[in-house]
Amino acid sequence: MLQAQRPTTPPYRDRKRYAWLLSLVVPCTVGVGPALMVWTGDPLALWAPVAFFYLVAPLLDWMLGVDQSNPPESAVPALEHDRYYRRITFLLVPVLWAAFIFSAWWVATQPLPWHGVLAMVLTTGTVGGFCINLGHELGHKNTALERWLAKLVLSPTAYGHFFIEHNRGHHRDVATPADPASSRMGESIYRFVLREMPGAARRAWALEKDRLARQHLPLLSWHNEILQPALVTALLWAGLALWLGLAILPFLLVASFWANFQLTSANYVEHYGLLRRQDASGRFEPCRPQHSWNSNHVFSNWALFHLQRHSDHHAHPLRRYQSLRHFDDVPQLPIGYFGMFTLAYVPPLWRRVMDPRLLAQVGRDATHINIDPRQRTEIVRKYRLQDLGQNAR
Repeated sequence: MLQAQRPTTPPYRDRKRYAWLLSLVVPCTVGVGPALMVWTGDPLALWAPVAFFYLVAPLLDWMLGVDQSNPPESAVPALEHDRYYRRITFLLVPVLWAAFIFSAWWVATQPLPWHGVLAMVLTTGTVGGFCINLGHELGHKNTALERWLAKLVLSPTAYGHFFIEHNRGHHRDVATPADPASSRMGESIYRFVLREMPGAARRAWALEKDRLARQHLPLLSWHNEILQPALVTALLWAGLALWLGLAILPFLLVASFWANFQLTSANYVEHYGLLRRQDASGRFEPCRPQHSWNSNHVFSNWALFHLQRHSDHHAHPLRRYQSLRHFDDVPQLPIGYFGMFTLAYVPPLWRRVMDPRLLAQVGRDATHINIDPRQRTEIVRKYRLQDLGQNAR
């Protein structure tokens, strides 16, 4: 008698497998403005990529909605070892370098009005933000190639210290008052950047100085992993200045600042007001998915290698982008990062949207919120919070 065969489960197929190629296409929008300018003869066409990033991309996120699907854990080992996903990140490195160099060439060789240069600064800075995002993904990996590519892609905008600061500093101190890269309730993004940028640089140097001292290596040497990408930056900028003239250097400085401000914007959005609790000894609890704001909006996640599934990333930082998961019980953003950045640039609007979400997530106990110390009394009074004084800074 034949036994009935058990139905077999079909192998897992990543429905987003080819959507990740969008990450290669989006930075190429840097050429759209110049192409439209050549076609129309109007420098105002250079604002088209800016409009795309700050208006069209949030609209696409809203129209496409969210994707809360997760790969089954049984499929994760195969996903993690599939070289296809890794090759996309490898290919993006020269694409981003080419986009950055093209922007510098265009600005140096075209008679642009001030508003045209400003449009190119914003577009080039956004491309630089993609550089940092890719450096974030690659820098978390253990292979020598990926770690070197991370340093290489962080170099165009002179933010190579992020490789040290993020992996060894931010992930250790995230969602605590000690972390300059975790924003506090009531803190505007403009106050945050004054704390985050210098604080991140200081922490990176302190961490690298300590590492080199433990290995009995000199601070000012090739072994310094902050100086390595800094040397690449110096060579790139010097080469561009020799090719295009010294007048390109102010453009590189301002565009790089805007690129690095994109990281500030991401840090501001990702942990706003969230706080890890302390035990009786003062030690903070381990980082959990609940200590990051999450977003599953489709378009921006495809373009940013699932950066917005930030909750899983911080809880499991070695997990590759294609395997990052959605969790039902974590703080959720109302839109993807492209829209959240624009919201953050208008502080009253940001507080109106995000403060109620924060309180709904963590409750009305001020000791469970990372609050800006300058505004603690006012925030406690405004929202009628309970404040026992514990963890106050």
